[in-house]
Amino acid sequence: MTSVTDAPSTIALIGNPNAGKTTLFNALTGANQRVGNYAGVTVEVKSGEAYTPHGRKLRVLDLPGCYSLRANSPDEKVALDALNGSLPGESIPDLVVCVVDASNLERHLQLTLQVIELGLPCVLALNMVDIAERSGLRLDPAKLSEELGIPVVPMQANAKKGIVELKQALRLPLPVASEVTWNSAGGDPEAARRAFVTRVCELAARRPDAHQQTLSDKIDSVLLHPILGWISMAVIFFAVFWAIFSFAAIPMGWIESGQGALGNWIESLMPDGDLRSLVVDGIIGGVGGVVMFLPQILLLFLFIGLLESSGYMARAAYLMDGVMAKAGLSGKSFLPLFSSYACAIPGVMATRTIDSAKERLVTIFVAPWMSCSARLPVYFLVVPLLLHEHEGTWKQALILFSIYSLGTLTAFIVARILRGRLGEDISPGHFLLELPPYRRPQWNYIFRHVLERAFSFVKKAGTIILGLSILLWALSTYPKKEGADDAEALAHSAMGRIGEVIEPIVKPLGFDGRMGTAILTSFAAREVFVSSMAILYRVEESDSEEDTRNALRDKLAAATWPDGRPIFTPLSLISLLVFFIYALQCLPTTAVVARESGSWKWAIGQFVFMTGFAYTASLVVFQAGKLLGF
Repeated sequence: MTSVTDAPSTIALIGNPNAGKTTLFNALTGANQRVGNYAGVTVEVKSGEAYTPHGRKLRVLDLPGCYSLRANSPDEKVALDALNGSLPGESIPDLVVCVVDASNLERHLQLTLQVIELGLPCVLALNMVDIAERSGLRLDPAKLSEELGIPVVPMQANAKKGIVELKQALRLPLPVASEVTWNSAGGDPEAARRAFVTRVCELAARRPDAHQQTLSDKIDSVLLHPILGWISMAVIFFAVFWAIFSFAAIPMGWIESGQGALGNWIESLMPDGDLRSLVVDGIIGGVGGVVMFLPQILLLFLFIGLLESSGYMARAAYLMDGVMAKAGLSGKSFLPLFSSYACAIPGVMATRTIDSAKERLVTIFVAPWMSCSARLPVYFLVVPLLLHEHEGTWKQALILFSIYSLGTLTAFIVARILRGRLGEDISPGHFLLELPPYRRPQWNYIFRHVLERAFSFVKKAGTIILGLSILLWALSTYPKKEGADDAEALAHSAMGRIGEVIEPIVKPLGFDGRMGTAILTSFAAREVFVSSMAILYRVEESDSEEDTRNALRDKLAAATWPDGRPIFTPLSLISLLVFFIYALQCLPTTAVVARESGSWKWAIGQFVFMTGFAYTASLVVFQAGKLLGF
């Protein structure tokens, strides 16, 4: 604990997932952090600064959300280590704020009692009192404080109500540690806690009607129904994919118009030559070819944020528990796997909430097969080529839904096989998931998260994609051959020569050397594939909103082999989609897998297996299609 009077007191926030702990942390410190309605959003200790009403500085720690301090999973161990002062560079906190959901005290108080048993001074943040009161719960904070022996502060963190009162409770002198009165006889501690919590809730959290059905209960009667629940889930996720294609059209047009106008403006200022070609074709064409898909990627994050914040994501995990069991996993794996649809890196990190080491390894291994947002530019480029112009967005959404389903189904099959090879756990785990009440989306946190993802994507476009675009332009431009047309110049360039080497390897998949080269560059970042293809196929900028987006597709549709056969047939396009579904083309993900699994051998094995699987699957699809006459 802090020994110097003038030093900031260290305040640790702890609570169950869905208690509003991170929301309270943001309200106290002003820090921006993602909020989600399931375990695994907060998997590290975050810190920030706050001040009491009298100006005294406080150091606030946001501990991982957990259900107990048994240290069965990595997040529980981090929380326990933080409270014991065992984390590197951290001492025992001066005070612990236990954040609980007022509408679910029976479960949340279990963790509070475990913290009190550690002998640490505590304050109870009785959060979400508005939801509890609307459900008919009659709270008595004074009685609750009397029974627990610690200060209790009623609050509504998302509306910043009760924040001042909580800061008042954090003034010096800090509260002293409470006595443990519920297990004085030295019996079973868990049974003693349950009995004590039951008695306290009867006194301080009375329900006028024990069988009263809330609005969440009525909605769950449909969304958790054995049949209607699955239909609802399919409709919800299909609607998400349809909306991604439909709603992004307008902002994509704006980006394309700006991209074309910028290219024309540069051409009007600069004389014809290599420098202008570098700026217009290499930089604007390469980076712009990826950035134009930014609206669709942000819409994906927006809908994921809505599902999380509203409380539906936990219901989806509940429904999926039985399916996950057939794959040798549990509902705990659903949440990290679903997070991987946005990005595999936070998905892999979210596996820290899984207490089974073997299940955690398997989940990490298959997480990259959840098609992440980095694959979307490739899908949005290729899927329209499979359809005629007059066919609507619902067919594109159906194909995209099928792509995601194929990757997910394969992940489950491989997980089942791998789980069987690793064997059963010594002690079986249990899937514990709290279903939070349905809530209005927290728009400020959702938009902050979407903006963070936008900045991250643009930053990548300005670094990795920009650098590779310039490199690809140089390789496709030099060495030059005077008097040659575009095809001859490209064949003579360094990129053309690389393509000649790669083509025999990728030709059995239905790809030419240029596509093979673009795939090779995409192993640094999948998004680079689109900009690589734009550069390799010499796509020029245009004033028209539609022309810029369709120029690359037109080039691909017109591309032919030396004998005149089209390169991009429906079969070769499907082969390309299959390759991108399965290939692990993300070096940062490999680095995170090595860190989270504690083994580079596991990470490299995953990379080699997925790359080999992608090649084999694409080969089988293309060659089998040829034999069947497609």
